[in-house]
Amino acid sequence: MTLSIELAGGFGEKGRTSIVIGHGGRRVMLDAGIKVGASGKEYYPQVDSVADLEAVLVSHAHEDHVGALNWLLSKGFSGRILMTAETRDEAPATLEAYAESELLRAFPFPADRIELFRPGDSLEVAGLSIGTGRSGHVVGGVWFAASSGETRVVYCADVVPDSAVFVMDPIPACDLVMLDASYGADPVSGTDRARQIAAWIEAHNGGCLLPTPLSGRSLELIAAMPGRFAIHASMRASLQAQIEADAALRPSIADVLRKRLAQALDWSDGQPLPDCPLLADDGMGRAGPSSRLIPLADAANCPILLSGHLPAGTPGEILHAKGRADWIRMPTHPTVSGNVAIWEQAGRPPVLGHSCGPAELSRLASRIPALQVESRTGDRLAVGNGEIRCAS
Repeated sequence: MTLSIELAGGFGEKGRTSIVIGHGGRRVMLDAGIKVGASGKEYYPQVDSVADLEAVLVSHAHEDHVGALNWLLSKGFSGRILMTAETRDEAPATLEAYAESELLRAFPFPADRIELFRPGDSLEVAGLSIGTGRSGHVVGGVWFAASSGETRVVYCADVVPDSAVFVMDPIPACDLVMLDASYGADPVSGTDRARQIAAWIEAHNGGCLLPTPLSGRSLELIAAMPGRFAIHASMRASLQAQIEADAALRPSIADVLRKRLAQALDWSDGQPLPDCPLLADDGMGRAGPSSRLIPLADAANCPILLSGHLPAGTPGEILHAKGRADWIRMPTHPTVSGNVAIWEQAGRPPVLGHSCGPAELSRLASRIPALQVESRTGDRLAVGNGEIRCAS
């Protein structure tokens, strides 16, 4: 049976990642993100009829996947809200940093409405069977595979097939796969990037600042650290909890991370900058301790290394544009070989790419010929009977 797909955000762009799947007149949303650097309607998913959505399922608690939850509630959404326990625990801090303050006050995080599931669970939602699997991106992060019984579509959300820290479960065969195309056709592996970052840190061993998201990339950076380092003290409890989530981590890495975190120095606001690398969240300098530390490090001429996406106008992007901060990508999304492997694993079905601009999508299509590069936020598709077509 045909599934309808509404591309509500993240297609032909980075941010506000969201899709809506319809089946038999019923609709469910997968992720509800915001677009950092945008404003007004561009900040939120492009979705009609919010009030009749039966459920929203959230893949993980980064702002481009959960930051529009308060907005959804303000528009009349009253359906089910499903996420993992880790996503539930992290989402309030994300919303505090990225939701509009008026919406956050009027429509706070609805903790009593959250339905929990575990990665690997199969869920029955809005007449669909929705499979889940570990994403390899963060503890508690998942991909979704929605099936009507005859037609299956996979929405990867954010995944990392070759993470040195986290485990990603295999993607099932499907009729359409929506890949995490955040890096386009970048061919450089996570192992090589980790070596580059370690070399940069060694070259700035008198002290430097590494802004990073609290979940996910922080552990990837700790795994790559060549020596002693410090963390903002507010991060320790969360990092410890992530390390203890054994099912999400590669068996060989948990003890390494545990030892390194135990040896890490705690740094608190008001202290002198340390004479070693300092990790502080978030990765863009928009929120969290790094929003205070980036100006402090800049004023002290302390080296700064950025390692993730830098939306226009964020403190990290501004410093990088001025030449005051270096940038080396720490892969927390698939490089080109990873996405080719996911596509082949899924049976080489038709492909959409999210979290990526048109130029990078076109480059990725040279390696994945089934990639439909013209799809954009706001488009509607119908998937079924072995074909993908535009829907009115």
